[in-house]
Amino acid sequence: MSARSRVTRWGAVVVGCLLLTAACGGGSDGAGSATTTGSGVPDTAAILQGVTKDPQLAAGLPAPVAQAGKLNIGSNMQSAPNNFYSADGKTPVGFEVDIAKAVAAKLGLTVQHTDMAFGSLITSLQSGRLDLTMAGMNDTQARQQQIDFVDYFTSGITIMVRKGNPDGITGPDSLCGKTVAVVQGTSHQTFAAEQSAKCVQAGKPEVTTTATDSDSQNQNQLRTGRVAAILNDLPTAAYVSKNAGGGEFFEVVPGEPINGGPYGIGVNKANPQLRDAVAAALTALVDDGTYGRILDAWGVKQGAITKVTVNAGS
Repeated sequence: MSARSRVTRWGAVVVGCLLLTAACGGGSDGAGSATTTGSGVPDTAAILQGVTKDPQLAAGLPAPVAQAGKLNIGSNMQSAPNNFYSADGKTPVGFEVDIAKAVAAKLGLTVQHTDMAFGSLITSLQSGRLDLTMAGMNDTQARQQQIDFVDYFTSGITIMVRKGNPDGITGPDSLCGKTVAVVQGTSHQTFAAEQSAKCVQAGKPEVTTTATDSDSQNQNQLRTGRVAAILNDLPTAAYVSKNAGGGEFFEVVPGEPINGGPYGIGVNKANPQLRDAVAAALTALVDDGTYGRILDAWGVKQGAITKVTVNAGS
């Protein structure tokens, strides 16, 4: 599905989590690790404080960015757990927010987030209003014609089931004869229809799809057993599974994301020096484990990359 579709859906994730339980939570304590608040938002301060400036990497920055001392990053703050506002309604949080802060710190910079409509991100980047974009945006060949991407995460469709997986769902083929929930108008609904057709062609029962308007409705259906599974994007499914009911309500079926692809940090094509500096900083964070600790804190490590790439989307 398009990143734009994800934005409209993920705004309901935190609300859905709160509907399902009075206190979402979990996490661990320790140096360089994260604790999780009652809202399901981890405290990653210790992880980020461990990131120090690399003078050699910072020397690769374009002069205007280095002189400004900050990265102006365009986003759309409606996408838990990627990027959204904390309970105060004004502080950006999310695993993308933390990665951006860590990249900036490695380069000796700070971060300024600019919240805007998703459809305005690329044009704002091209016009020079932004230094970067980071908003769950899929790196695609079509978008590569407009901007460059430093890829930082892999997402795709994921199957979420009740804790303990009572229906024994192991992957798409085991959805035959089952009822699954999707959000209306998403690629998840399209995939369910395609998988149902494959089941029928194989002489198996079809997949019954129930389409609703929100993730929270689907979570309630799954928790009460009215459906056997939910189809959702990896970050949402992983985040909800970790936090809803203190992690006791749901789980994600193991396996690679279905129809997966990379998210990319957008960079103006006229600024390859900044693109390369960001890629180098992110590589350092992957190599020293900071990147993995951030994703683990947010419960989305299944989407981790092992090598930073540029314009690797298809």
